[in-house]
Amino acid sequence: MDQAEQPTGPLAGVRVLDLTSVVMGPYATQLLGDLGADVITVEPGRGETNRAMGPGPSPQFSGISLNLLRNKRNIAVNIKHPDGRGVILDIAATCDVFITNLRPGALARSALTYDDVRSMRPDIVYCHAHGYPTGSERQDDPAYDDIIQAETGIADAAARVGGIPLVAPTIMADKVCGLTIAYSVIAALYRRALTGEGDRVEVPMFDTATSFMLVEHGSAAIPRPPLGHAGYPRILTPNRKPWPTKDGWIMVLPYTRDHYDSIFTATGRTDMLGDERYATGRNRIANSGFLYDQVGQMLTRRTTDEWLAFFREHDIPAGAVGSLDDLVEQLPESDHPHVGRYKVIPPPVRFASAPQNVRRHAPRIGEHTEEVLLEIGYDQADVAALRASGALASAAAEFS
Repeated sequence: MDQAEQPTGPLAGVRVLDLTSVVMGPYATQLLGDLGADVITVEPGRGETNRAMGPGPSPQFSGISLNLLRNKRNIAVNIKHPDGRGVILDIAATCDVFITNLRPGALARSALTYDDVRSMRPDIVYCHAHGYPTGSERQDDPAYDDIIQAETGIADAAARVGGIPLVAPTIMADKVCGLTIAYSVIAALYRRALTGEGDRVEVPMFDTATSFMLVEHGSAAIPRPPLGHAGYPRILTPNRKPWPTKDGWIMVLPYTRDHYDSIFTATGRTDMLGDERYATGRNRIANSGFLYDQVGQMLTRRTTDEWLAFFREHDIPAGAVGSLDDLVEQLPESDHPHVGRYKVIPPPVRFASAPQNVRRHAPRIGEHTEEVLLEIGYDQADVAALRASGALASAAAEFS
């Protein structure tokens, strides 16, 4: 990875000021950075939570942060200091996008609301992503992934499968909201390119996760009057799961009548051939628990590789269960200038004419403070005065 490498992605030339923390916002800005945007992340001198999320090679870097903070420059600013706020607004004046996940009350106290930032850059795309909609009773309530999962039906869906409410073993709400932030910002930039106008974009976590869950789980409850309870039956059977083979585990998803015919013929289940429970799409959905069980019980007859070969031959969706460790092991590696070798999670989207690139390693706290301030017109004396006043933290601040 060449630190001097220029961005080549479709957002090259776009400048983003990132005032977010934990994972949701930083994931969104990682995506924008991978797409070529110049992302300037604002961080307190003590460091952000993601730097301490699990083990890592140094106090400033967790394994999570090594990829989450890539393709960004980092400035350490105290936004509670009046001069620190001035620094943020001066940088915002040079940016196309401002993203924050501060709650409305904190934004008002810091004087970094949309109106404040727009006064410096009238055509700014200002994205405010936080727990609950502005203007609601809960607008200033704290919201984290676990809470949003519980409130938006994810835990309830798990209870319908296993009997007790559970959250997904991944920070689903954070990452879905991060994706939503990224596409919303890109849409607002497109509108600005057409009209010359900026916008205030709001991405409440609760609304976003609710919309995400009800795509399929609104189901029979969506028509008026409702035709049944919410919940998509095919997803809510405990038999929708990996099943054991002779030597491992496999996930198979027979989807059509031909798929079931092929499996039942190959396993000698002639009693199931032509069964009305898989004759139509609606029948297959309504009886998915029974059908998955019938298929799953037969998978111990062959090895995983034998079944995969059979399923490929008959164009039946299937895959072996992969381990997290194996997935990480397959990733490419790079050398971080401060902490050594690490695994790089490549950008998943491929653009033929504007390829994404990982051109910057995750920065240390405040690594680019002076660089960015000099870039927007401050001089060395200004930077020294800001440090002396406490508006800027030291680039070598001890992480805690």
